[in-house]
Formats: sequence, structure tokens, C-alpha cells
Amino acid sequence: MMPMASSSIETVPLPHGDTRVEWRRSRRARRVSLRIDGRAGNVVITLPPRGERRVGLALLMTHAEWVRNRLAALPPALPLVDGGSVPLDGVPLTIRHVPGLRGLTRVDGTTLVVTGAPEFLARRVLDFLRAEARRRLVALVAAKSAQLGVAPRRITLKDTRSRWGSCARSRALAFNWRLVMAPAFVQDYVAAHEVAHLRHMNHGPHFWSQVEALTEHTGAARAWLRAEGERLMRVGVARP
Repeated sequence: MMPMASSSIETVPLPHGDTRVEWRRSRRARRVSLRIDGRAGNVVITLPPRGERRVGLALLMTHAEWVRNRLAALPPALPLVDGGSVPLDGVPLTIRHVPGLRGLTRVDGTTLVVTGAPEFLARRVLDFLRAEARRRLVALVAAKSAQLGVAPRRITLKDTRSRWGSCARSRALAFNWRLVMAPAFVQDYVAAHEVAHLRHMNHGPHFWSQVEALTEHTGAARAWLRAEGERLMRVGVARP
């Protein structure tokens, strides 16, 4: 049995071919669960404290066809390399590495110019995107908070696997920095959604009325995230 709170990765043969499986053990898990990690492109099986690996393998085999279909449907990995592409506000930018140029990473038309040593290129692109995400989301939250007459305790950026935003009971807001790669109307909606939670910590009718008062993009943004959100999770993932 794996030790508590451990994680390991192995390759498991399935009918459609070898599949990478990450095994996790969680104190909070009450049953064996299986999901696809869209960012890493592998299967995650979570076991409760006393769960047995054979039960996880049985679950995997039972859902082998579903696993095959979900992995095949994942968007392609989008590594951050010279000549590659990365979206900003929904607009693709071509990454251009200019090692001899001085200055910070910047947008030049439809090009993202990155300076410095080649081994730091991906990190510099990510630093740029995170900084842009903070600038945009902080401004959106400030405007919508003022409109509603509320104020968050703090705003943090994270790299969560599935959630685009959250609001804690402490009034702290958190956003996935990958939102900066989505169109502006999507960012506007997510900011409105979390600011509305500062007034209503639920998803009841009053909450949704508040969201509608803060943004006109609810329907379009939710549809965009359902259709394209997984693609943003694949940005920065190296191709196998």
C-alpha cells in the first residue's frame, strides 16, 4: 500500500495502448476515483487511506474506453518555444526569441518578443503572462467592486487544474492566471462572478442577478470556457 498523501506515476497497459497513470492517496478521499488530468495528459487515480491499488486498477480497466476517448480528445500540448504560439486576450502571438536584445518580454504587433538565454525562454513567457493577468484582473475587480460597493481582502493568482476563480469566506479572491489567454469578455465574466460572491456566497437567484448586473457576457463566457478552457490548460506543456 502506498503511504499517506503520496503520489507516484507509472505506465499501465490498456487495450488501446500504454497509458500514464498517476496514483494518489488522500486522507480526504472516501472512495476510489478516476479522472483525466487535462494539463499533464494522463490518468489520475485517487485512493482513500486504506484503499487498495487493485481496486483502482479494476476501475481503470472498467473505464478503459472512456479513458481512451478522453485522452484522444485532449487539445495538443502547446510548448513555449521560439517560433511557437501563445494566446493573449484570445489573440495568438508568435513567440520570437531575440537573445541579444535587452529589455523585458513585450508584445510587438502579433509577436511576443522574448530576450535572455534560451533555457529561460519558457519561464520568461510565463512570467509575462502572469504579470499581465494580475494587471488585467486587478483592474477588473477594482472596477466591479466599486460598482457593487464591496472590497476583496486580497487577490491572488494561482494555476489551478479546473477552477477559473474562487472567493473564500475571508473575502479573498483567487484567479487562474491562464485567464489572461482567454478573450477579454471571458476575463470580464470571471471577475464579475467572483466579485458577486463578495455579496452572495452561493449560486442562488440573487447571486446570478448580481452577476448579470456586473457583466453582459455570462452566457458567451461560460460557453467559451466549456469549449476552449481545456486548451488553455495545455499551454506550456512540452510535447511527449
